[in-house]
Amino acid sequence: MTLPLASRRPADASANGARPGPRGLRVRLSTAMSGTLLAAAACGITLATLPAAVLAQGTALRFTTNAPLKSPWGGQIERLAATVAAQSGGSVKIEPFYGAQLGNELDTIQQVARGRIDMGSYSLGAATSVVPELQMLMLPFYFDNAAQLDCVLDKHMVGQVDALFAAKGLKLLGINDVGVIDVAGKKSLADVAAVKGLKGTAYSRIQGMLWSAVGANSTFIPVPEWASSLQTGVIDYTTSPVAVYVPTGLNKVAPVYTRLNLWYTPGVILMNKAAYDRLGAEQRAALQRAFEAESAPKLRAEIRAVEEKLRQAHVAAGGQLVDLTPAQRTAWRQVAAGLWPEMVSAVGGQAAGFHRAVETARDSCR
Repeated sequence: MTLPLASRRPADASANGARPGPRGLRVRLSTAMSGTLLAAAACGITLATLPAAVLAQGTALRFTTNAPLKSPWGGQIERLAATVAAQSGGSVKIEPFYGAQLGNELDTIQQVARGRIDMGSYSLGAATSVVPELQMLMLPFYFDNAAQLDCVLDKHMVGQVDALFAAKGLKLLGINDVGVIDVAGKKSLADVAAVKGLKGTAYSRIQGMLWSAVGANSTFIPVPEWASSLQTGVIDYTTSPVAVYVPTGLNKVAPVYTRLNLWYTPGVILMNKAAYDRLGAEQRAALQRAFEAESAPKLRAEIRAVEEKLRQAHVAAGGQLVDLTPAQRTAWRQVAAGLWPEMVSAVGGQAAGFHRAVETARDSCR
């Protein structure tokens, strides 16, 4: 699913001269320009329509994320914010809001697309709510390993992904990593039959199809509600990367972590495209330099280095890790592979063509 800024500040738009636009955007201006902003807001003008001369005075961008500050992604976002500020000479300032303070991923990604929030970091699962075709990158048991998916994205598909987001009013700024998706619960789910009759979470239609095929029921539960839903029996298991599972304490509620390796989930950092286009040329260049410094390979490597340490910490704290036998993994993959054509059809839109491109890229990355 990217430093000490206004990330922990309550959403009080009057702090430090920041004033709310009519759609929740915050533009930080010099004292001389503050009257201009007040007049603009009164006329219904937003960041997407403010002239470059005004934006050059300084732009504060609200950044939403589900990730807690004290998580691997929290540290990356803090560093990204510092890099953007440094590269832009303070002309662009990212203000992170952690732990879904502005709403869950499925809500806030729509708000970013509409310009009500400036930007955010999302799991690809959440991004499929606005670009369903991206589910083709998350077909269960489809990629052999994370490196293969990295190759598909970086060398073959990033242009198409960017174009799909642009059509929805979003600018793809960067790619990070959420991690391999496994299953957290109160018992081992290594056997396909063990899931039958249970209740779990699903972010997308195709994820729901997989669980239905093995006899489980699934529903969308926002990440901040996973622990309480497990405690109260609303769900019996949830899919989760270990970098969420351990730091959030979810492993205390669901102590058995079954390493299904269901899919590998990239993260994307998105900005409202109209707002991005209205930034000054140097502001856009500063963002580009910042994301080149905080590159996808760098961010992925950090998350993956943390994953194994967190697994070890989970076991050291009394938790259980369950690895599948080759026979168990084959059984799961057979169920999933049998569903792939149906999943592509169910997504519709441009999914079939996008899937063909992914398949070609996957073959070349083996």
